[in-house]
Amino acid sequence: MIEGFRGLAQKSQSQRKSSMIALKSGVGLRGPVTYSSCFLVLSRGSEGILKRGKEMDFLILFLIYVALSLSCMVVAIKFSRQCQECFARISHRMTQMIGPVIPRWLQVAVQMALHRLIYQRNSFFLALHLVLEVAVYGEYSWEVFPFCLELGFTFSILLLPYILMLGKMYFFYLCCTSDPGIISITNHKRLLKVYAYDGILYQRACICSTCKLVKPARSKHCRVCNRCVHRFDHHCVWVNNCIGALNIRYFLLYLVILLGMAAAVGTVTVSFLVHVALMSNLPQAMYVNNDGEHVPVGILFIVQKLFLTFPRILFMLGFTLLSFFLLAGYTTFHLFLVMTNRTSNEWYKKNNYRCHGDNSCPKRPRWGHLYHKGFITNMKEIICPVTSQKIFR
Repeated sequence: MIEGFRGLAQKSQSQRKSSMIALKSGVGLRGPVTYSSCFLVLSRGSEGILKRGKEMDFLILFLIYVALSLSCMVVAIKFSRQCQECFARISHRMTQMIGPVIPRWLQVAVQMALHRLIYQRNSFFLALHLVLEVAVYGEYSWEVFPFCLELGFTFSILLLPYILMLGKMYFFYLCCTSDPGIISITNHKRLLKVYAYDGILYQRACICSTCKLVKPARSKHCRVCNRCVHRFDHHCVWVNNCIGALNIRYFLLYLVILLGMAAAVGTVTVSFLVHVALMSNLPQAMYVNNDGEHVPVGILFIVQKLFLTFPRILFMLGFTLLSFFLLAGYTTFHLFLVMTNRTSNEWYKKNNYRCHGDNSCPKRPRWGHLYHKGFITNMKEIICPVTSQKIFR
């Protein structure tokens, strides 16, 4: 079959010598979808002539898709970065603006739903995470995997995303179910001795108004889970659990493997599309501009043609690439925190550090944090959480 594809490509290349090649916009697939039918569509499309103005439909659609995807991901990341206060203020102002034209019962229903979604522990984002993952892997298994098999891709490379998914599901389960470091009456006295109070963010004799316990240094009461957590990092809506001293290592491995999954799926998909474009001679195609001149097609035109032929694959690839870059930044941020022995909670509150007028602030190390004791020691603390002995004086 592959030899037949190459023969079609060579035939198309010989025909291009007598007539300029351009791809016909809007060509779709009808009937059973196979790689051969997709390749024939691309080859036949290279016999037409395209006006440049028709590219705009695709560009507008793709830009809207990118804008919506980015907006949804930014909102989701803001939830996981504990920006509920900012979101609440925006919601309150919007309610004041549109409140007079919305029935009171509908306002109450929306407020209750938002309160349940933001301030109470629920499984909405956990379910959304699984739905998005099923959608991506469903498209990968339904179209990309069989197409790549026909093209002769290495079987082990095609299986890599599935292997990473198994590892991710294991650490995802641990993040969801493991104890993040809940402070209780039984371990309270022991945890009080683990970290020293810095006198800035963590003060001595500060009592949690809910748990009625003296807060150990670096702990925080999570109002979503309604419990104090030792070395509190943040509450992650994607795993529906707090991230603290005892499960931060699982969370980091979960992020790294999730990033690897996005990279593996994206790499295989991009390789498939590049292979198809080269075998169809798309880079050598031409189009007629408004002046009647034959102009070589650009990268946007090639992407448009591939989008019209493989729309679901391109949508899946766009979401995967956006996820990869966002995950790469978020993972890098957390690795930086680990190397400097900080938590997300401490990082977000660093601008609240204020020294007294008598310059009584304790001297902090080079990295600007009292608990930074060197990269190796910091990594050891993540791998083997400190819960019993006092190592910071």
